[in-house]
Amino acid sequence: MAELTTIARPYAKAAFVFAKEHDALEQWEKMLGLAAAVAGDASMRAYLDQPELDDATKVSAFAEVCGDELDESARNFVAQLTQNKRLPLLPIILQLFHELLAEQQQFTDVEMISAFELDDAATDKLVAALKKRLGTEVNVTTSVDQSLIGGVLVRAGDTVIDGSVRGRLNRLAEQLNS
Repeated sequence: MAELTTIARPYAKAAFVFAKEHDALEQWEKMLGLAAAVAGDASMRAYLDQPELDDATKVSAFAEVCGDELDESARNFVAQLTQNKRLPLLPIILQLFHELLAEQQQFTDVEMISAFELDDAATDKLVAALKKRLGTEVNVTTSVDQSLIGGVLVRAGDTVIDGSVRGRLNRLAEQLNS
């Protein structure tokens, strides 16, 4: 995975710089999201992997599937990726582009997993605490995992805050076993 990320990084940076220069960061993130979804589709991959297709045909088919959602510069980007045999990297390029956008706009994507559905007051309280701890704005997605028993598990990039009952029980078991 690290090798693919290394290969995808220059493409993500180039797309980011271009989008920033043209004041179109959100638009490019949407276009890359669509392109990544199309590139990740199994039937589209099977079609594009046909050795008898030339690059122009692949780009044309890709653009046709995306329709008017891709502007001319994004189509040129896809053409460049196709020519360099890097089209399968689009999901990784999207991820790296989003990370650059988050860094530039100073926000952090946070995933909160709770044992039960959180009400708005509890979510707001946790978001305020996370903003203070991380020192940035946060974009929160929530989900429910009843195996946590109780509490919340928070993932923000490489940071994991395990405030779940399951996590506490696991730590207690480790202490008792040592």
